[in-house]
Amino acid sequence: MPTASRLDPPGPQSIGAVDPTAPLLAEIAASGALPPRIVIEQVRPAVDGGRFAVKRIVGDELDVEADIFRDGSDQIAAALLVQIPGTVEWTRIAMQPLDNDRWIARIRLGQIGRLRFAIEAWTDRFASWRGAAAKTFKAGQTMTMVLAQGRELLAAAISRAVGDDRERLLVIAEGYDKTSDDAARTDLLFSDGVAAAVALVPDRSDRVFQDPPLAVIVEREAARFAAWYEIFPRSQGTLPRRSASFDDCIGRLPAIQALGFDVLYLVPIHPIGTMNRKGRDNSVNAVADDPGSSYAIGNRSGGHTAIDPELGTIDGFRRLVCAAREHGMELAMDLAVQCAPDHPWLQDHPQWFRRQPDGSIKFAENPPKKYEDIVNVDFDQADWMSLWQAIKDVVLFWIAEGVKIFRVDNPHTKPVIFWQWLIAEIQRADPAVLFLAEAFTRPKMMNQLAKSGFSQSYTYFTWRNTKRELIDYMTELTDVEMMGYFRPLFFTNTPDILPSYLQTGGRAAFRIRLVLAATLSPAYGIYNGFELCEAEAVPGTEEYAHSEKYQYKVWDWDRPGHIKADITRLNRLRRASPALQRLDNLRFHEAAHDDVLFYSKITPDRDEAVLVAVTLAPRPVVRTEIVFPLAAMGLSDDVDFETVELFTGERRRWRGARHLIVIDPEVNPAMVLRYQKRPMAGDSTTGGTP
Repeated sequence: MPTASRLDPPGPQSIGAVDPTAPLLAEIAASGALPPRIVIEQVRPAVDGGRFAVKRIVGDELDVEADIFRDGSDQIAAALLVQIPGTVEWTRIAMQPLDNDRWIARIRLGQIGRLRFAIEAWTDRFASWRGAAAKTFKAGQTMTMVLAQGRELLAAAISRAVGDDRERLLVIAEGYDKTSDDAARTDLLFSDGVAAAVALVPDRSDRVFQDPPLAVIVEREAARFAAWYEIFPRSQGTLPRRSASFDDCIGRLPAIQALGFDVLYLVPIHPIGTMNRKGRDNSVNAVADDPGSSYAIGNRSGGHTAIDPELGTIDGFRRLVCAAREHGMELAMDLAVQCAPDHPWLQDHPQWFRRQPDGSIKFAENPPKKYEDIVNVDFDQADWMSLWQAIKDVVLFWIAEGVKIFRVDNPHTKPVIFWQWLIAEIQRADPAVLFLAEAFTRPKMMNQLAKSGFSQSYTYFTWRNTKRELIDYMTELTDVEMMGYFRPLFFTNTPDILPSYLQTGGRAAFRIRLVLAATLSPAYGIYNGFELCEAEAVPGTEEYAHSEKYQYKVWDWDRPGHIKADITRLNRLRRASPALQRLDNLRFHEAAHDDVLFYSKITPDRDEAVLVAVTLAPRPVVRTEIVFPLAAMGLSDDVDFETVELFTGERRRWRGARHLIVIDPEVNPAMVLRYQKRPMAGDSTTGGTP
């Protein structure tokens, strides 16, 4: 096992700094050192050459690889240097050669936080001597001078050793000196025991480093695997035209828990501006009892660290945090960096806001949409650092109240460097805090936000409907390099997005999109109302009709046609299935019909496979041949295997790869099959009534 020791940081022999045209060579000569002869390159994993940290989950194994070589025939050795989060010491872990000068080391990530690593390599002089000496011996040439060289290397090792290592080497040297027989001396110095003893005290005098060290952000499991449920807290009650309270939200927790969700996501809970308040259906003329948009944050009652009095008090919020935890969930909060025109910041910090040429405040807009009830902060003003600090203080306030997940509204409209700073600052203080980027924008910007520290990201899944679109998009998201920094969270819908597919496809469309979101991605979410197949839209738009963004709403959570049983079964399967908790194991397989998508997720040990055949058309009935990935499942053509289907509970035996199936979207738009090597008797995660 590797032991921790204080190691010198990368110094003048650092690979990243060597440039034959630079004055560095003069510095090396002045120090008395020799110019480096070992090359370290193509270090993986790395994001943009190490500019950004790689992302992993606690418990993962991290494979670090690099090309490491030197001129000539001398042999080299290499080590991975690891600095675990919160420490200043480094652990050295031996790297092993693969082939073609490629080396690897594997470590298990046992702690959340920011881990740093670098690669160190040096000439293994004793191994090089043994290799050359073995050729001399095999050629039948005299060994006397060669053995003398080996004895010198042994003496040098003794001079470097202390304690038991030194005593062991002294015994070896004594054995060498006691005999003058070259054959006996050859047997001794060629022994594996001597090689192992010398390797414990290597000569690293010509060592080089890959520089600068690279970083890995190790986050908790919720950054990769979670089911989100989004609500407007004010619409969780039973009284029309009146806000629900936090206690009403607590009353909803058993039902949400029964559906199997891990994260309860609250849209903004802060006081809502009164100036230019929006009315029902986004009207610019609000009446007295219109609550306004939750995203128009701030009024005389306070801003981003205050609570809308209609919802309750901070004590009520604390009760909700505790109650959610007792129901196996945690709260996620919106971080919306915007203000209503009567937010206290406009009075206290007018320099943070942009003005029109006539001196009036500039309201937010996203042409053709206008947001007269919102003003944006100005990041391009001289007092930017105090603005950054104020936003950080908001996050720290809610962390102190027990919130560890923040969904960030429109981060792509703020400076990337701000998010890089904020997330690093917050996670340095509390590495358990996660950030979700709600950015539907250009792909390169979405990727940059992920690289800058966001734990999870919204995606284009909402608009990927055809077989080709889904395969191409998932192929992009499962690219090895992209998975190093981008974790997708698939929302089926949001308060702003009711996709046309759901508007026109009926109940079957909701079931189809649910299956896709919950099984393609380890992290997915729904906005409440999805389970009720809510599909009424403003004509010609993706906006919900009579949206609760602008009004109180009372939901009938048990109205006919809901798909709560489907959600419950899928979330139960996700929790029980290691295969569904990963993204890197997604594979697509042959399905003859153009509207049927067939894919699998299989655990690395092949103990479990989840296979999904889903029709992408809400109607009609489809018949198609599918081809099971038997080799990937560890099966052969002549062996029977049994699956359990999620929705029906049907157990079925199969043999061979090719099979004809029938999918009726009105009855069951997907076959979600679970195969396990272990017996599935009494498996409570599939079939039956939840």
